[in-house]
Amino acid sequence: MARLLRDAVALTESQQLVRSSISDICSDFDHEYWRRRAADGEYPHEFVDALADHGWMGILVPEQYGGAGMGTQETVVMMEEIAANGGGFSAAQAVHGGVYNSVPIVEYASEELKADLLPHVANGERSIQAFGLTEPNAGSNSTAIETRAEKSEARRAAERNGATAAEDGGEYVINGQKIWTSRVDVSDYVVVVARTTPRDEVEKRTHGISMFLVDLEDAHEQGALEMESIPKSASEFVHSFELWFDDLRVPAKNLIGVEGEGFYQVLDGLNEERLVIAAECIGLGRLALERAVEYANDREVFDRAIGSNQAIQHPLAEAYARLQAAKQLTYNAADRAASDEDVDLGAYANAAKFLAADAAYEAADAAVQTHGGFGVAREYDVERYFREARLTRLVPITQELALNYLGENVLGLPRSY
Repeated sequence: MARLLRDAVALTESQQLVRSSISDICSDFDHEYWRRRAADGEYPHEFVDALADHGWMGILVPEQYGGAGMGTQETVVMMEEIAANGGGFSAAQAVHGGVYNSVPIVEYASEELKADLLPHVANGERSIQAFGLTEPNAGSNSTAIETRAEKSEARRAAERNGATAAEDGGEYVINGQKIWTSRVDVSDYVVVVARTTPRDEVEKRTHGISMFLVDLEDAHEQGALEMESIPKSASEFVHSFELWFDDLRVPAKNLIGVEGEGFYQVLDGLNEERLVIAAECIGLGRLALERAVEYANDREVFDRAIGSNQAIQHPLAEAYARLQAAKQLTYNAADRAASDEDVDLGAYANAAKFLAADAAYEAADAAVQTHGGFGVAREYDVERYFREARLTRLVPITQELALNYLGENVLGLPRSY
């Protein structure tokens, strides 16, 4: 059964290499390891270090900077395997930021910043695990963010003299608040999205937003960053924080890309990242289903395995079918993303995320039901999978927002928000 789920799609030679390597690494971390991390709320440092030691934190970093130089096709395999091999969605999320937050640097940062930082990210010496976008008064409406990044007088003077941000051009000063910023406690840097031009001074609300690389150690030394952990009921070992920036000085060279175009830089690559989230959901669903089938075969009631009852079989079989469908769409979309085809990747990405999150939820729910009363016992893990599966229907976007995209952009219906 596990092999059927794993081999639902044909893999390229590169994808097979990724699957084999990741599975080997994951085999050193059993269910008890992840159970203990969740119970203690302790970040899985040993697991992340093992991935970094094998170069996988740099899977999306180009070879010229010491990375693996791979793409979405390989990353969906990596993240599905991490989730499926015991750690669930939380294990994938423990490294997701460290993998994907390098992409804006690769695509938009100055050559100086790339050369200084990316080799250290690729070999695991430095990490960009955190991304600060969401705010209490903005939520999914990213153009409504209120965090400001203003040019210092030195920066303005440098501009008047023709200096670029990558050159010696002073600083930006950041003030504002972020929420649901994850992994700040285990990261060296956070990518912060802030307004460099007030919303009422731009022609379009998507203009005037910029991205900055913030050195967290420097921010703390300045006394310009306060952070508070947000207690939550899922992903216990991946901590999320509320952040407050108070006159945080950031070197102008740490501006990522072109000032004022940060919103479009955030959107670029978003669909491919969404496909990877879908793969993480599929991995979680695989894990829940495999644990449920194992229990259904082993648990005997009235002198026979409970798996012989259709009331147990049918929900598990339906979950298997849903996971198969979601995986086919997700991997097909990853192939399309790597091709030269002119496709609406947003349609694929949102549909894949929607289906994969629902498939993971149904698989986890069936796993809990299969375990009966033990379904809420922590020693069997499926209650944790269920909480994580519920989370997948909220992040990185809600199921409703995925449907909004499909309704408006695919079906041609009027904008609903």
